[in-house]
Amino acid sequence: MKTLLFITALAAIVIAAGNSDINESGQIVISSQVEQDSFNQQAAIDAILESIKGREEEPAEEVFENIQLFGKMPAGRIVRVMEMGFSRSLGVNCTHCHNPNDWASEEKPTKQIARDMMNLVGSINNNLLKEIPNLESEQPAVNCTTCHRGQVVPATNME
Repeated sequence: MKTLLFITALAAIVIAAGNSDINESGQIVISSQVEQDSFNQQAAIDAILESIKGREEEPAEEVFENIQLFGKMPAGRIVRVMEMGFSRSLGVNCTHCHNPNDWASEEKPTKQIARDMMNLVGSINNNLLKEIPNLESEQPAVNCTTCHRGQVVPATNME
């Protein structure tokens, strides 16, 4: 029960802070849409795939800098996970979490929020769902789309 309470509290904090930045005054500011609108995601993906040509099957941690999750995943696959999983699930492009001039940069808080949310999803899928009796699925799971449904701010009934 304490785990469920902790996860619920963590989710509430992440939803409240959401996919936003904190300005110099400590205020939460929703990320600028201008940067996202001018970014050519397909060109960036093509450039990344071209730069790793011949290394697509190597572990991502050996091909890319600053991989903290998915390090053992093949490098070519991680690009598709970012594109199909994260971008589509949140309705954003790469610039939401990354600086395309320095992909390894930690300058955007949304990058760490995404990592923390992946840990939350892991806790739900690996621990909490197993404790719920009578679920119809033998292997129930949640993912980014479960809450976000293509939107930066997850759907809640608290609006």
